[in-house]
Amino acid sequence: MKLNELRDNPGASKTRKRVGRGIGSGKGKTGGRGVKGQKSRSGVAIKGFEGGQMPLHMRLPKRGFNNIFRADYNIISVGKLQAAVEAGRVDASQPVTAESLAATGILRRAKDGVRILGDGELSTALTLKVAGVSQSAREAVEKAGGSVEVLAPKAAPAAAES
Repeated sequence: MKLNELRDNPGASKTRKRVGRGIGSGKGKTGGRGVKGQKSRSGVAIKGFEGGQMPLHMRLPKRGFNNIFRADYNIISVGKLQAAVEAGRVDASQPVTAESLAATGILRRAKDGVRILGDGELSTALTLKVAGVSQSAREAVEKAGGSVEVLAPKAAPAAAES
């Protein structure tokens, strides 16, 4: 094969549809937009507009509550911790915290703390300093000869005083 023989696979690229280029093209005049009015123009975003009638998304009742102060935890299993120890990313002699896991790249970022879940097996004794741990994970860590310290939750931000 030579450089001048390089080609895309058949069907790998489609030619661009050229609209508004004369009536003989089949996409001329209105350019596939129908006729007249606001929607035939560019830059129109009418989304839920119903001609002045109250839109459906505003007529329906709202449900639920989204707590903006809720704690957001990283979740990691004991099996992943064991895999990280075997890969040399976690030092078993040092305590395992959210910050140390984020520094080694196991977590993308330390959120409000780490919760350890009991999926998988753990054979290395680890000292965990975490925000939460499931019962099965605690048993797995203690069975391997490690220890778990559950840290106190971070204080919620104080409400604005009036």
